[in-house]
Amino acid sequence: MTQSELPSLPGNTRKPARTSLERGTLAGTLTHLWPYIWPGDRADLKMRVVWSVVLLLVAKVATLAVPFTFKWATDALTGANTAPVASSSWMVWLIASPVIMTASYGAVRIVMAVLTQWRDGIFARVAMHAVRKLATITFVHMHELSLRFHLERKTGGLTRVLERGRNAIETIVRMLILQLIPTIVEVSLISAVLLWQFDWRYVLVTLAMVAAYLLYTYYATEWRIEIRRRMNDSDSEANTKAIDSLLNYETVKYFGAEAREAERYDRSMERYEHASVKTYTSLAVLNAGQAIIFTVGLAAAMMMCAYGVRRGHNTVGDFVMINSMMIQLYQPLNFMGMVYREIKQAIIDIEMMFGVLSRPAEVKDAPDASALVVSTGHIRFDDVRFAYDPERPILKGLSFDVPAGKTVAIVGPSGAGKSTISRLLFRLYDVSAGRILIDGQDIRSVTQASLRSQIGMVPQDTVLFNDTIRYNIRYGRWGASDAEVEEAARLAQIDGLIRVAPEGYETQVGERGLKLSGGEKQRVAIARTVLKAPPILVLDEATSALDSHTEHEIQGALEGVSRNRTSLVIAHRLSTIVGADEIIVLDQGRISERGTHAELLARGGLYAGMWNRQREAEAARERLAQMGDDGEAVARRPAEEAAE
Repeated sequence: MTQSELPSLPGNTRKPARTSLERGTLAGTLTHLWPYIWPGDRADLKMRVVWSVVLLLVAKVATLAVPFTFKWATDALTGANTAPVASSSWMVWLIASPVIMTASYGAVRIVMAVLTQWRDGIFARVAMHAVRKLATITFVHMHELSLRFHLERKTGGLTRVLERGRNAIETIVRMLILQLIPTIVEVSLISAVLLWQFDWRYVLVTLAMVAAYLLYTYYATEWRIEIRRRMNDSDSEANTKAIDSLLNYETVKYFGAEAREAERYDRSMERYEHASVKTYTSLAVLNAGQAIIFTVGLAAAMMMCAYGVRRGHNTVGDFVMINSMMIQLYQPLNFMGMVYREIKQAIIDIEMMFGVLSRPAEVKDAPDASALVVSTGHIRFDDVRFAYDPERPILKGLSFDVPAGKTVAIVGPSGAGKSTISRLLFRLYDVSAGRILIDGQDIRSVTQASLRSQIGMVPQDTVLFNDTIRYNIRYGRWGASDAEVEEAARLAQIDGLIRVAPEGYETQVGERGLKLSGGEKQRVAIARTVLKAPPILVLDEATSALDSHTEHEIQGALEGVSRNRTSLVIAHRLSTIVGADEIIVLDQGRISERGTHAELLARGGLYAGMWNRQREAEAARERLAQMGDDGEAVARRPAEEAAE
């Protein structure tokens, strides 16, 4: 799924730009999130926002009525004549009835609760729509970033960025839109009621308490921000180490490193433990201070009212009302403190998500990019230069052709730049200088999607999705039928092995394909490339994980697949590229030799030396194989390394 395939994103936002959000401001958060909360193309969601606000305001009015019903019920019980002026005797009787007023108190509270929950239910779709849109945009952008970015980042840490950012968006949307504005309205209404029912001193005490409460909350929360940041960092570190260790389960077992891995993980968890303790301790300090400030304000208001009752200026109902109203004020006030804490903490979490979003893609389609049109499949590398690090060039002016329908092999020692060639052809990186042409079209001038749709890749390190064999083969061409999937498996010499498995093509391959052997994984990779049926093939050590017998079987299948297709083969095992139309020998980023297998042997240069060392290693392996399987295992590695 590309950005262009995303369904009508609000504001036509391809990549959210850097805003004041990254500096942790509330205004930046609202500015950035508003197009997703009020999407221009979704009238139904806009209506949900409107109805949520209406229900919320009605609920606040009902909330304000609760203290009045409590006051009237109390005065009715004590016999105080504090009922408001009524136009008829039956209204006076109604308000003076303690039973009716008590029932009204309960009814108003029920209405308040129902309206609040109704509002939350209506707004849920709006909030989760915003979460889904932003999470999807981030996920798509992660795929658009270059291979360099993903090699520099740790997968576990990256998934935690996405997870925490998603949760932070939900927190911000719910708390800001559903609670902040109505809470301000409620505080204002309560202040007006205090002024109307009592006098300015009550309002002064209340506003002083609110100001002190919010000021304390602000400074205490700012103090906690860095503590929370350290806890998040230690959490990401521990999670990354756990994922890294579990993905390398077999390596851990090979070297008996379970205790070392456990100790490494425990050190990260120890840092997380210390940071978490500080986080919860600081939260306790914050909550205690808030409770003290509010209680002082509550006690001061009630003491003034108690004095008024003794002087005959107020009734017991007024005393109860001031207590109820102040306690009722505590809920939104406490929520405002929580809003600030949670929003600040959510901004910390969302900062990293938007940091990823703000990182520009290294490889981008040109504004006028067109679709690649492959007529013959002729590939040309024209003075190509490339470096992962500017101080360490990898390719130094590489020029060669892969004629249409021909097979060209690339060999050379490790670090010569062989695999870099396949990455550049696939545009996982862009060349530093020079050009790569396919049928005369510079691959930087065509869309990445059209380029990659025309190239089939069988990589050296095959990684499978944690799903079924059928799913992984069908990944090559998603619309393929079951019959086509099975035919591709047959051509890759794996159909027979699949059918003897209890679950056949529905067999789960496990995380990264760990339930399959190296050879089986490689055959699945070959099968999905066969299914893709591209005009250009890139085989990057396609048989590296196979034994000699299986290699010969699959080599025939690969030759069949490569027939009439332009093929670029990157090889360590020289025996697999003997029949190539041309062999190019790389050394330190330059072409050292080129020619057919026979021509290069006759030349007696670097290729001939590599070939002779490999043949000697294979001969030694054959001799040792006669001594048993152990000898074969000992000799296998030198044979594979001979090309180095």
